[in-house]
Amino acid sequence: MRAAAGTWGGRTADERRTERRQRLIAAATEIWSENGWAAVTMRGVCARTSLNDRYFYEVFEDRDAMLVAVWDSVRTEVLELVADVLAENAEQPPLETLRIVITAVVDRITQDPGRAQIMLGHHAGSTVLEDRRASALQDATDLIVAAATPHLKSGVDETALRMDVLIGIGGFYELLVAWLSGVLELEPDQIVTHTTRFGAAMATQYLKLTPVRG
Repeated sequence: MRAAAGTWGGRTADERRTERRQRLIAAATEIWSENGWAAVTMRGVCARTSLNDRYFYEVFEDRDAMLVAVWDSVRTEVLELVADVLAENAEQPPLETLRIVITAVVDRITQDPGRAQIMLGHHAGSTVLEDRRASALQDATDLIVAAATPHLKSGVDETALRMDVLIGIGGFYELLVAWLSGVLELEPDQIVTHTTRFGAAMATQYLKLTPVRG
């Protein structure tokens, strides 16, 4: 029986292109996790996948487009983790939920520090990655503000809330960077406890609270 038009080895051209793109992203992720974003090059990724540059440029306009694809894949994983944890714990008191979210993020970083470096490593010298970092902070702020909304006190200044959440997330980000880089020698539970305490102090201005357990 002849293969359907446009197929090879049982896969269509689009399916093969998608598979090659996934292989290139996986290789770039490995290189980035091992050596930082500056080590990710078209030639290095192609060598690791045994694909030539024609296939690279078939799916990426340039190196920056590949870096963005890797960043976005890791950012999406983290934001989906946070969104899932928030949804699963929507009926919990807000400070319980905060602790659970922080614990989930810290656990993920502990389990996969290489991928954590993609989001938490320094991106100086790459405008596209700096832009992506700023966008990720705003996305995370949106998630937290939305989760907090059902618990807001009457008459809360929502602009002030958003500013404080952004400050809190930015500070959490920098704390994780300091931890991963060895600037601060901390145990994961220290990060969870301290960050939850900080979040609780800020939350008293905005939320109707039930005290956190433990």
